[in-house]
Amino acid sequence: MKDYRLKRLFNAKSNRCFDVAVDHGFFNEGGFLQGIENIKRCIEVLVEAAPDAIQLTIGQAPYLQSVPGREKPSLVLRTDVANVYGKNLPRTLFSRMIEEAVIQALRLDAVCVVVNLFQIPDEPEVTDQCINNILKLKPVCDSYGMPLMIEPLVFRANKEAGGYMVDGDEKKIIPLVRQAVELGADIIKADPTDDVSVYHKVVETSGDIPVLVRGGSKAPDEEILQRTEALIEQGAAGIVYGRNIIQHTDPSAMTRALMSVVHDGTSAKDALSIITS
Repeated sequence: MKDYRLKRLFNAKSNRCFDVAVDHGFFNEGGFLQGIENIKRCIEVLVEAAPDAIQLTIGQAPYLQSVPGREKPSLVLRTDVANVYGKNLPRTLFSRMIEEAVIQALRLDAVCVVVNLFQIPDEPEVTDQCINNILKLKPVCDSYGMPLMIEPLVFRANKEAGGYMVDGDEKKIIPLVRQAVELGADIIKADPTDDVSVYHKVVETSGDIPVLVRGGSKAPDEEILQRTEALIEQGAAGIVYGRNIIQHTDPSAMTRALMSVVHDGTSAKDALSIITS
């Protein structure tokens, strides 16, 4: 049954996936709301642009699933909420999973659920909570045939980065990705490495598990398109981008440009013309 849902997530032509993440409001950070202040309108724009999937929370999912017709993007459901993204971190950090996550995903007709695996300097308790979340989620996903996407995230020290910033060191990313695979991920959603040319090592350590690459912080159009082209060439099975879509001046055009790179093998240079034309 997992395979049936995965067929709704991955594009039949390319066997790759472009998932737009719009679940940022779950984390209680005002800065994360830029571009999604009107969530209904945001989802309407994305549905029209037609990515393979949209990543949402239980509170947002009805905006997507109430759209009529069979052509709308598939739903990827965020299952955990955390307070680890602020510039000034609270006294106690947490990563909590919603109750009956898989049951809620089934009711919302999701094709996949996603859960974090954080590695934060000097915060092993948060990693412990993430692992417990995954250990509870995995057997239920297997019982109901729900694909499990695990999101291994290596953070830089908060005092060094001044807020939520990922660490692109492949020596840190690769072991955490491998742990996610060992914990039973059906899909990996991982950060790009600082040196994109070594990303094949991340793909290799995942074995047969497809790797979707996170977009991270907002970047210039040309940079994000070039990075995406390079990541696909390195063996990534797709992308999960949020801010580079929803904070773009033309989210629809940026979505179409990235879709052309991911599914059609369009060069970054040619894809850029989709945005600028």
